[in-house]
Amino acid sequence: MNPTADIAQLPPHAGGHLLHNLLLFGRVLRGLGLDVNPGRMMDLVMALGSVQVGQRDDFFYACRSLLVHRQEDLALFDQAFAQFWRPPSSTWLTGLMVVGAKQRRRVRVTPPPLKPEEPSEGQDEQNNADAPPVIEVTRTYSPSEALRRKDFSQLTAEEYGEIKALIANLAWQIDQRRTRRRKPRGGPQIDFRRTLRRNMKYGGQLLEWAYRERKFKPRPLVVLADVSGSMERYTRLLLHFVYGLSLGMAQPVESFVFGTRLTRITRHLEDEDVEQALREVSGAVLDWAGGTRIGESLKDFNFSWGRRVLGHGAVVLIISDGWDRGEPDLLAREMARLQRTSHRLIWLNPLLGSPEYEPLTRGIQAALPYVDDFLPVHNLASLEALADRLAKLDGPRRR
Repeated sequence: MNPTADIAQLPPHAGGHLLHNLLLFGRVLRGLGLDVNPGRMMDLVMALGSVQVGQRDDFFYACRSLLVHRQEDLALFDQAFAQFWRPPSSTWLTGLMVVGAKQRRRVRVTPPPLKPEEPSEGQDEQNNADAPPVIEVTRTYSPSEALRRKDFSQLTAEEYGEIKALIANLAWQIDQRRTRRRKPRGGPQIDFRRTLRRNMKYGGQLLEWAYRERKFKPRPLVVLADVSGSMERYTRLLLHFVYGLSLGMAQPVESFVFGTRLTRITRHLEDEDVEQALREVSGAVLDWAGGTRIGESLKDFNFSWGRRVLGHGAVVLIISDGWDRGEPDLLAREMARLQRTSHRLIWLNPLLGSPEYEPLTRGIQAALPYVDDFLPVHNLASLEALADRLAKLDGPRRR
């Protein structure tokens, strides 16, 4: 079906509303999950100077070519375009955009009126018959640029709930490691046992060769999160991140929190209900929002848990602002030990997202020489960057 079939030419009295309607249409597309930003809308406005807007096909394909950049969004754009630019009966009606099989948010869009005439009493039933249907669409993961880059500590209550849903939708995978085991598939090494079995039917003559190659498995992941008082503004959302990380990885994730002591929370995060899981975590942690002794907590981890969870080239994430009341020498010694026993040691600091931040505290100064990657973790964009980094960890340590 041609998506422009229901598109009418813009009426003469609507000319002054064209720019306003285009901007509103861009908001609709962003609400539906398309990657539409102000720059692309400006490109469209400039391009329409060379397009005959009154020709419905020219207008449709100009919008389509400049606002759609993924093939999977074409059908969604066609449906939204046909619905938004359909001819009004007497007034525009409100459409309810519903989000996906797993509903995340409802976006209500009310197009602006184009100077409607007063309807007569006999037109009510006809208007209801001509009313556009409600569009059922899927909202993909694409929040506004401002929300993606807004610091977690500055979120409103509504934005907080939306960010939690978006964190739950992040896709996580970690770089794989090459194991000593091999699997029967095309590879550089000959599999003599399978070769002999395969050639038994030829009387022992070697006519077919079988090969094998190395197996690859995801690296283990260990998370150590700071829940002390200085991290209180970020703790709740970062635990949502750890929960999503635990569910999203193909392999188990070992999770710990620390303040003045170390607490393992891996089993608490196995609950299917994220809020219930976090309630169990807060009940199990005795030093929540208290002081910070990073060196002592890392020593406890290295001696009590290191041998159990750091095998097979594990990647370690430490989430902390670096404020420490313990001894810097102890922290430096345990950081060095932790780096030696892990494939990659990554420190995530929510304060690093501020342009004024400088790593001047004693804890950060003691730890930084043994950190392979020092990254911010203060907003949604930083979590997206972390997901890309974890998927591409192969290679030597970064200094």
